[in-house]
Amino acid sequence: MDLSHILFHLGEERDRYAGAVAPPVFQASNFAQPTVAAMRAAIAREYEHPLYTRGANPTAAVLRRKLAALEGTEDALVFGSGAAAVAAAVVAAVGQGDHVVCVDKPYSWTRQLLAGLLPRFGIASDFVDARDPATVAEALRPTTRLIVLESPNSMTFEQQDLAAIAAIARSRGLLTMIDNSWASPLGQSPAAFGIDVIVHSGTKYLAGHGDVVFGAVCASRAFCETVFRGPYMTLGAILSPHDAWLALRGLRTLAVRMQRIADSTRRVLAFLERHPKVRRVFHPHAGGYGQPDLTERQLRLASGLLSIELDTDLDGVERVVDALERFLIAVSWGGFESLAFPAAAWRDWRGREAECPVPVSLVRLSIGLEDPQVLIADLDQALSRA
Repeated sequence: MDLSHILFHLGEERDRYAGAVAPPVFQASNFAQPTVAAMRAAIAREYEHPLYTRGANPTAAVLRRKLAALEGTEDALVFGSGAAAVAAAVVAAVGQGDHVVCVDKPYSWTRQLLAGLLPRFGIASDFVDARDPATVAEALRPTTRLIVLESPNSMTFEQQDLAAIAAIARSRGLLTMIDNSWASPLGQSPAAFGIDVIVHSGTKYLAGHGDVVFGAVCASRAFCETVFRGPYMTLGAILSPHDAWLALRGLRTLAVRMQRIADSTRRVLAFLERHPKVRRVFHPHAGGYGQPDLTERQLRLASGLLSIELDTDLDGVERVVDALERFLIAVSWGGFESLAFPAAAWRDWRGREAECPVPVSLVRLSIGLEDPQVLIADLDQALSRA
């Protein structure tokens, strides 16, 4: 792909906007039409023609073009959150009586959608360890319509063989969907392996500045139109024009941010793998962990999201995390700032663990844009508290 063209020029019709180097924000809810005939045509073409910002908006349209190009798909839609994008894609793909196969340990709100909400409407789901494509094939039913992947998946970052699972799905006439937020389009290209639908929590690497929440669905034009005329327009979880502009601003630096994060992450991984208080490091590029053949084949960059299992008790875990000075204790990830999220935070105020798919001794770290030596020094002093 011509990355510089996509990030800096694609979709930006500067001759229409007084030569502005940054696209304008079309902060308008409504778009007037000159005649009744034009109104009729706009209603018929609302997928691509500005009529009301709940549908098409010119600022969001620029973002859509860039995201589709980055993922190598025909089209894209943008949403008010990653959870909204996941939900819209799933709802557009399945109906009452259908069945979904999903990777185990997905993003928590994906699990809530599949296990908590959709069963109320007669849609069943199974969660499987999808590291072996045969396990996915064995979980399929006559009513299966969709396979949901996250490669790598949340918290422990196991991968799935995308090409093999896509081939299984095609042989059965099934749709495949992947959350590609961890890798970003620069780190992994699921469409090249045959995956049909790619979703993002764009809040993470795509926007990358900690100031906008958004999601994306990248797929064929036909699927995007199905989403648009169904859950997108009906449920209204759209991205505002200003937030679309912020996301475009974030994309300008995507390539340099991802390279910086990849370089820093490799240095942090090397430190953590040697530390006596770290029992295990979870990351596809960590030595002795993961599936190196898939890492080599599918991943181009070392994403900055990793987890460590500490060799200490729960009090020790809390001491380590509380001692961090350069890592903020927060949810989410993928921005300029380095973050720490302890699985122990899933314990409720009575000291009981809520539903948690990983050990409470696990701490998730997001490597940001700080000097990696500063981050390593901070981890070193905090781990001494274990």
